[in-house]
Amino acid sequence: MICVSIGRSRHKMVLAEHRHLVEQGAKMVELRLDYIRGDVNIPRLLADRPCPTLISCRREIDGGRFTGDEQQRQLLLRTAIAEGVDYIDLEEDIAGSIPRFGKTKRVVSLHDFRKTPDDLDEVHRRLSRFDPDIIKIATMANRPHDNVRMLDLVRRSEIPTVGLCMGDIGVPTRILAGRFGAPFTFATFSHERSLAPGQLSFDEMVQTYHYDQINEQTEVYGVIADPIGHSLSPLIHNAAFAERGMNRIYLPMRVPREDVRTFLAEADQLGVKGLSVTIPHKEAVLEMLTGSDGIVQGIGACNTIVFQEGERIGYNTDYRAAMESLEEALGGVQGDRNPLVGKTALVLGAGGVGKAIAFGLIRRGATVILTDGQTRIAERLAARLQCQTIDWPKRHTVSADILINGTPIGMHPNVDETPFPKHHLRPAMVVFDAVYNPESTLLVKDARSRNCRVVTGVDMFVRQACLQFKLFTGEDGPAETMREVIRRTIAAARY
Repeated sequence: MICVSIGRSRHKMVLAEHRHLVEQGAKMVELRLDYIRGDVNIPRLLADRPCPTLISCRREIDGGRFTGDEQQRQLLLRTAIAEGVDYIDLEEDIAGSIPRFGKTKRVVSLHDFRKTPDDLDEVHRRLSRFDPDIIKIATMANRPHDNVRMLDLVRRSEIPTVGLCMGDIGVPTRILAGRFGAPFTFATFSHERSLAPGQLSFDEMVQTYHYDQINEQTEVYGVIADPIGHSLSPLIHNAAFAERGMNRIYLPMRVPREDVRTFLAEADQLGVKGLSVTIPHKEAVLEMLTGSDGIVQGIGACNTIVFQEGERIGYNTDYRAAMESLEEALGGVQGDRNPLVGKTALVLGAGGVGKAIAFGLIRRGATVILTDGQTRIAERLAARLQCQTIDWPKRHTVSADILINGTPIGMHPNVDETPFPKHHLRPAMVVFDAVYNPESTLLVKDARSRNCRVVTGVDMFVRQACLQFKLFTGEDGPAETMREVIRRTIAAARY
């Protein structure tokens, strides 16, 4: 179950949002009294309420907005209990002084906005002394390991426990709470009005993550990156799982660079069966793989990990997706003749995507010239792949048949930037921009205006996602569904 938090300044707004949420399928709401300005009319808030309601009134030290007298705050909480509210949230330091009354269920809580305490079990034991029906622990996640500890606590607890980690690192705990036995999780009315760090909107929890369908048997997949907010992978993979009726969930997982080893070693404790890997981890995960295909070894970068019987097997779907996209743009493979043979390709960027594409082009008989804003990175990759390199300021001097942008230049929100001057584009060129948000980058627009053949980042992104889907599930990915979702999402982001 999802408890949707409502924090508005006027009673009228609170009541309207409460009714609207129930119409949208919400089964429980939290009314944050600390957001209401002036006198709080609790009977008005609770009369004819359309679904079970939790009331809380947070002080500033607990992440709230209540600045009045503490006796006044506790009087509001006691009044809510006397009015028969379904649930009342009581912080640890006041739970002992507010006794149980009537049918109101007691949620005894602790909030730590700085860290996840090392002694979570002791915190849980302390809270259990105050006659709780439910224990709630919300802490800041500073490392992915905090998520593992929190969800393990929820799973082991005899008293129903809502254990959540806040912040973007802690998002997986909000989505997986029910899988580990939490009676409910929390969401906000709108993504524009998050009431706690890392809190997702009710619409996201329902439409993207299908929270109420997650159970103990749900297989967990995700994308690891740092930062993670830009990734559209959860949208397209969850849409694909839903279309196929699969009991699987795909999560955004922010993993700082220094935590990659620990995260991969503990991933199975979260139920993880497969991962997409993106910036900056495509090289870092290699040492944690127990096996990989020849492509990963040749490129030196992995963008997909499958967890199978204790093994972590690495793959690179960027490579195959990019080559298929380019071959199609050039008319496709004709018999034994690959259209890339003999072509000269200028690859901008020597990161994970650049590595995969450069490796594939060389294997297919193209001449590759690498360049990167960091010259040493390009030189190291060129030495490994035994190809040429050129200084970044001189990139436009190359007479290339194919131009590849493997850099983030032009990615949202920097949509007015391009990695290659328009006047150096030639009509005979194939221009491939791996950036997919937006799909029509400035480079793509310039290339089309110069009558170049164009491959967009969406083309490659959907292809590689379908290949990952196949590795995860054994079935071909629903390409059209994925393409529709990504284009609709990118278009909506403009407004």
